[in-house]
Amino acid sequence: MKVSNIIVFVVFAIAIAIAFSFSGTFVDNEVSTALPTDENNTYAAKATDNSWPNIDESQTNIASDLSTKNYYLVFDGSGSMEDSGCSNRRNKINVAKESVTKFISKIPDDANIGLVVFDTYGTSERTLLGESSKVQAIKAISKVEAGGGTPLKSSIAHAYKSLSQQAQKQLGYGEYHLVVITDGEASGGEDPGFVVREMINKSPVVLHTIGFCIGGGHPLNQPGLTIYKAANNPQELDKGLDSVLAEATDFDVDTFEGQAQ
Repeated sequence: MKVSNIIVFVVFAIAIAIAFSFSGTFVDNEVSTALPTDENNTYAAKATDNSWPNIDESQTNIASDLSTKNYYLVFDGSGSMEDSGCSNRRNKINVAKESVTKFISKIPDDANIGLVVFDTYGTSERTLLGESSKVQAIKAISKVEAGGGTPLKSSIAHAYKSLSQQAQKQLGYGEYHLVVITDGEASGGEDPGFVVREMINKSPVVLHTIGFCIGGGHPLNQPGLTIYKAANNPQELDKGLDSVLAEATDFDVDTFEGQAQ
C-alpha cells in the first residue's frame, strides 16, 4: 500500500473515532439529566423487587417499629423566596414557612421527620430523620432566612440517602416520602434529574413536589413518576402539602408482607 493511501486511511479512521466519541458524549449527557419516562421500569412497578434497601444481615440497629412512616422535607430558602409573587404581597419565604409549619404539625406523632434546608446559611440538614421531633422541625423552619441558590440535586441526594439509611433500620418496611417545596429551577450543576431517576428506579420512595409560584413546568413534574402540585397562592400551597398526607397509604408490617409474597 502506498504511503499516501496509508495516511488517508489513518486520517479517515481518526475522523470516525472522533465522531463516535462526540456522539456518545451527547447521549450520555442526555441520559444523566433526564428523568425516567417509562413507568414500567420504576421500582414501584416491579412487585417482586426487594433490593431496596441494601440490608446487612449482621446489623443490630433495628427500629422498634418497622411500619413507621417517614417524611423528609427539602425546603427551598433561596434568594428568590424573598419575592412577593403569589403571596398576597408578602414575601414567599414567610408564606412558605407558615404552610410548612402547619404541615409538620399534621404529620402523625409516631412518624419520623427529617429536614434539609438551603438558605442564606447554606445547605444543611436541620433535623435528623428518626432522631428529631415535630417541635424541633418547626423550630428549624422558623429560623430559615432567604438567600443563596437552589441546590436541588445535592439536597434531594442527601434526603434520599437519609431515607435509605432509615429504611435499613426498618428492614425495608414502612413508608418513605420525600417532599420538596421550591419556587424555581435548580442552580447551575444542580440538575436533580440523575438522582431522581435513580431514586424512582431503585426504591419505593415517593417524591412529592410543591412548585410555589412556578406553575407546572418544573423538571420535577413527571406525571406517573412523581407527584407534583402547582401552588399559585397561599391556599394552594396549604392544599398541596395537605395532599402529601392524604396520598400516604396506611401500611402495617402484615400488609407489606402480604404484598411481598
